[in-house]
Amino acid sequence: MDSLPQPLLRALDHVRFEATNVLSMFTSCCTSQAKLKINGRTFKIVKILGEGGFSFVYLAQDEQSERQFALKKIRCPTGSEGVKEAMREVEAYRRFKHPNIIRILDSAVLQDPEGDGQIVYLFLPLYKRGNLQDAINNNLQTSSHFPERQMLRLFKGTCEAVRAMHTYCVSSSSSNSSAHPRPPSRGKSHSPGHDDDDDDHDGMLPHPEGDAEGGYSYGGPSAPSSTRGARGEPRARGEDRDGANVPLVSRERQEDGDVVFDGDEEIQHGEVGTGELVPYAHRDLKPGNVMLADDGVTPILMDFGSCMKARIPIENRSQALLQQDIAAEHSTMAYRAPELFDVKTGLTLDEKVDIWSLGCVLFALAYSHSPFENMQTTEQGGSIAMAVLNAQYKHPSSGYSAGFKALVDSMLKVNPTERPDINQVLDATNRLL
Repeated sequence: MDSLPQPLLRALDHVRFEATNVLSMFTSCCTSQAKLKINGRTFKIVKILGEGGFSFVYLAQDEQSERQFALKKIRCPTGSEGVKEAMREVEAYRRFKHPNIIRILDSAVLQDPEGDGQIVYLFLPLYKRGNLQDAINNNLQTSSHFPERQMLRLFKGTCEAVRAMHTYCVSSSSSNSSAHPRPPSRGKSHSPGHDDDDDDHDGMLPHPEGDAEGGYSYGGPSAPSSTRGARGEPRARGEDRDGANVPLVSRERQEDGDVVFDGDEEIQHGEVGTGELVPYAHRDLKPGNVMLADDGVTPILMDFGSCMKARIPIENRSQALLQQDIAAEHSTMAYRAPELFDVKTGLTLDEKVDIWSLGCVLFALAYSHSPFENMQTTEQGGSIAMAVLNAQYKHPSSGYSAGFKALVDSMLKVNPTERPDINQVLDATNRLL
C-alpha cells in the first residue's frame, strides 16, 4: 500500500472513511437514535446536514439543554498529523472575529472507535435557513431569481467577511487590552429557548477568545485560573470541581503523550507582536460555504478547512505542484482561480484567488450556476479547467444592470493583477447599492 501514489492513497482513505461512517450511522439508527458522548455530555445525532472530503456535518442536540448545533466530524486516519491539520481549521475560526464569519462554539478530539486514528469534532451554530446554495436551488425549483439589490447585499456581507481575512494583522504585543480580552464567564445556565445571538453569554460551552497570534487561548499562559490545575497545568474541560454545566472538551494537548494540537506555527515562529499585515485566503469561496443567518439577510462565511496564508512565493516546480495538489484537494473546481489550476514558478500566489471565486459566487447568485458550469462543460464533455483558464463564460440574458455585469467581469480576469482587491470590490458594490 505504501508504494501507491499519494492521490490514490487519499482516495482509498476517503472511500474507507465514507463506508465506515455510513455503516456506523446505519448501525446506530437500527438500534436507536445515534448518540455521541463527550466529557459526560450526551448529544443526539438528529440527521446529516452535509458532507465533503473527510468530514460530515450533522444536526446534533444536547440531551440536557435541548440546544441544537451543527456538528462537524473530521476523521483523521493519519493520527496526530491529521488531527493537527484539522485543528488548524479551529484556529482559523478563532483567528477571525467578524459578524459575517461563523464562530466556533467548541472542539473536541476523541479516539476513533472504528479505527486506529482520531476524530475531531467542531461544534458550530446551527443556521436553519441553510446556505446560499440552498437559496439558489430554491430559485431553480421556483424558476425565480434574486432581485439585484438583495443579491448585492448578500454579496456585500460576504465580501466584508473576506476583507477581514485579506486585511488581517498580527496582534501587537503592546496592545494588551485587545490582544488579551477578558476570559469568558463560565458556569452560567442557559434556557433551551434562548436567542442564538446571545451564545457568547452561554456557559454551556466555552467560547474561544481572541486569535492565534496573541489572543486568548484556553490553557495558554494567560488563561484564567479556573481553567488550570493545581500545579498550573491546563485542566481538561469537563473536570470543573462543581460539576455544573460542564463544558465540552477543547484540549490542546493530551497527557498520554499524543500531541493533539501544538498551537499555530505562527506563534511558534515568533510572529506575535509584530503588528504586520498577514493576509489570509479562504481558498474555497462558493455559495455552499456561505450560510444565511436566521434574520434572512445576513450572510455568514464558514468552512475554513482550506484557509491559509494568502501570499505564497512559488520558487520552483516542486512548490508549484504542491500548491496545485492542495488546490485540487481543497478548492472546488467551478470556483477555483485559474492560477491554482496551473501554478507557475517565479510568481506569488496571493489573496486575488478569492477575488476570482467571489466573481463566480456573484455570477451564481444571479444565474443559479457558476460561470464555468454550463451546458458545454457539464453535458457536452467540455473541461471546466479549460473554461476557467481561458475565462470562457457569458452572461445569460437577464434584467440585471450593466454595472452589475461589469462588477462580475472585473473579478473574472485570468491575470490576477488585473483583478480588483477586496476594498475595490466593496467600493464597486456600494456604488451599485
